[in-house]
Amino acid sequence: QLTMSLNSSTLLNEENSQGPKRNTECLESLKLQAPSSFQDNPLQQLQLASQEVLEKAKKSGRSKCPRCSSSRMFYCYTCFVLVETVPTKEIPTVKLPLKIDIIKHPNETDGKSTAVHAKLLAPDDVTIYKYPCIPEYKEKRHEIALIFPGPNSVSVKDIAFHLQKFPKKSVCDNDDGCSREPFLKKAKTEPEEEKNLSQSISSNRSESTRLKKIIFIDSTWNQTNKIITDERLQGLLQIELKTRKTCFWRHQKGKPDTYLSTIEAIYYFLVDYHQEILKENYKGQYDNLLFFFSFMYTLIKNAKGCAGKE
Repeated sequence: QLTMSLNSSTLLNEENSQGPKRNTECLESLKLQAPSSFQDNPLQQLQLASQEVLEKAKKSGRSKCPRCSSSRMFYCYTCFVLVETVPTKEIPTVKLPLKIDIIKHPNETDGKSTAVHAKLLAPDDVTIYKYPCIPEYKEKRHEIALIFPGPNSVSVKDIAFHLQKFPKKSVCDNDDGCSREPFLKKAKTEPEEEKNLSQSISSNRSESTRLKKIIFIDSTWNQTNKIITDERLQGLLQIELKTRKTCFWRHQKGKPDTYLSTIEAIYYFLVDYHQEILKENYKGQYDNLLFFFSFMYTLIKNAKGCAGKE
């Protein structure tokens, strides 16, 4: 579940040291996740917007970033904007059910990160911070969680249960104006009033334990310790995604295949959240988060095939 990274600028020149083995494992994993049979691209079951715009941009070659004028392919990974050959109106946007903060390690090469995918495709709901410049989360611990594998990590379905353990800060600005009387000492109410009050309390409790923001760390495994031990992240509920396997072509050697790239972790978390917490059928609402990822996966797979390395 630890997020990895992606080098889009050199994706056709990079080779996964585990190559065919990794692709085979990924294919088998996704076959289990989706009942449909598919051989060439394990991501082809995604409900994606047309990628014709990316095909055209690929044929045109690298283009200028409209902000920094750097030469890029598809998008600028430092300015988080599309290049001149990729019209904004032809790129899908995804509305997320909660806000996402991505904390990027300062030594992580910008061009290797899939975090930019999330920012480009869900610009209203995603914020990227470069460590150590991150927000203070302490006062919002009852509505924030961190994706990170660890001994105290919980599954997505248990989020609400564990968030309710975090005390919510009083909304009263003036303590003298807050009633400190126990509930049983309140004036006697009629049965209907008690019912309404009980429903209100239940509703407020549900609202107070609702997840509103999720944090992802964007770095290699060896770089995470500095971030995860930061005092500003201490005490946050940690969530682990245990059932997904990465399709990332630059997976770090020696690490479990359940350690996902940043954009994969975001996508799979949202799918699980939609089903486990929102209790709604998933119909591809977040599939376009993998719009760039799936296109690059196909490019690399085809390049390896042409080189006789498949």
